[in-house]
Amino acid sequence: MAWGRPDGYVFGTGDLVHALFDAESDQAKLLELAACNGVELRAESSSWNAVLWLIMNTLKADGSPVYIGEELGRLRASLPIDFR
Repeated sequence: MAWGRPDGYVFGTGDLVHALFDAESDQAKLLELAACNGVELRAESSSWNAVLWLIMNTLKADGSPVYIGEELGRLRASLPIDFR
């Protein structure tokens, strides 16, 4: 049996939001599978920008964002998604 590349999926903005914020979603399961190299995930950079906007505008403490840019950069780097 030849070993090839894993199946690939393209995540849209909605898929990315579901994967990150709903642990029971199919998208979250695909994200976990991608972390184990079972599938490849791709997404547009604009999808990541939309998630950044969501995080920065909804996750606040005393009116200030909870996360700083450096932490969000580490989050993006830790995701098993190829942003193009």
